[in-house]
Amino acid sequence: MDARFTAEQDEIRRTLRELLHKRCGPEELRAAVDTPAGHDPALWTALAEQLGLPGLALPEGYGGAGCSVTELALACEETGRALAPSPLLATAVLTAPLLLALGTDAQRADLLPRIASGALTAALAVPGPALATALGLTGHDPRGEWAGGGRAGGVQARQADGGWRLYGQVDQVLDGHSARLLVVAAHAGGFARSRVLLFLVRGDAAGLTRVRQTALDATRAQARLQLRHGEAELLGHGGDDVLAALARLGDTAAACLAAEAVGAAGRVLERTVEYVGQREQFGRPIGSFQAVKHRLADVYVQVQAARSAAYYAAWATTQGERVGGLALAQALQALRGAAAEGIQSHGGIGVTWEHDVHLYFKRAAGDELLFGPVHRLRAHAADLAHVFEEAG
Repeated sequence: MDARFTAEQDEIRRTLRELLHKRCGPEELRAAVDTPAGHDPALWTALAEQLGLPGLALPEGYGGAGCSVTELALACEETGRALAPSPLLATAVLTAPLLLALGTDAQRADLLPRIASGALTAALAVPGPALATALGLTGHDPRGEWAGGGRAGGVQARQADGGWRLYGQVDQVLDGHSARLLVVAAHAGGFARSRVLLFLVRGDAAGLTRVRQTALDATRAQARLQLRHGEAELLGHGGDDVLAALARLGDTAAACLAAEAVGAAGRVLERTVEYVGQREQFGRPIGSFQAVKHRLADVYVQVQAARSAAYYAAWATTQGERVGGLALAQALQALRGAAAEGIQSHGGIGVTWEHDVHLYFKRAAGDELLFGPVHRLRAHAADLAHVFEEAG
């Protein structure tokens, strides 16, 4: 493994950081999360047209840049630094790979070029609070019972009038209220022969109701979807192993999420170091006290270790090694520690709504609710590696 970044990778990071510095400062961030979409459409257009971010990891034949997961992870690290609310995670990380892996030739040709251009945003809808399980990050469910078990709950699919109809409800769908395309996991075939399939649902489809939910992390907009015999199109041919595809997606998504968390952790640590150099106590900056130095040094070591793990996880996706979940656990713990230390070091102002440091803490907590928690990520990684099994 060559740990050095290429000139192209360095350029992606530099240009994206500069753009986000100009277009996604604290004031712009707060204004964006209060919009109906939960993000700034003009910023998303800039990210798509100037940097080609939505198609970064898509093949050139579909209008993408043909880069690897590593480049996408580096982009996520920069958006994490700024806590930039955008459809990047929902569209490029969670949904586009499924369309590429499972879609028919016609579906790929129709959808992927529009995603790469930024014209089409998409979201993955997994029934129940089970996204981490569906992606194989915190457990293994060979029957797909997280999707409702085929008897009740979740989303049920049935064929009617030459097409498919979906019935059910999905909560906590990232960008589900604004995405123009939804990829919905649903059970088909009744209880005895139930299986999980993925369906394409247009954002304006008949029978679909979407409501934005209040989320702990306002920078990650979430929605509740209600499907009442909603019109849907089967993704792929129906014979694909959807559960295996979701597990493969989970590893690459975890690597990108880890990089994003590392970016946020690094930025909140930078802001904390800057603040302790200015805040005075007993006539001197509190950053000059040895106890404060030691605490922030510990956070620095955690962040750097998590960054190394995230980079390795992104590289390992091309080598067939599944370490994304473990890297995500390390990164989420580093972000939680950096955000908590930031609040502590900022003193009273750190717990006010007006200061931005609380946004990083909410990102850490929100990501653990969606993709963790840390101890379950590590426990599942240990199970996959057979760490605690006795030698035969």
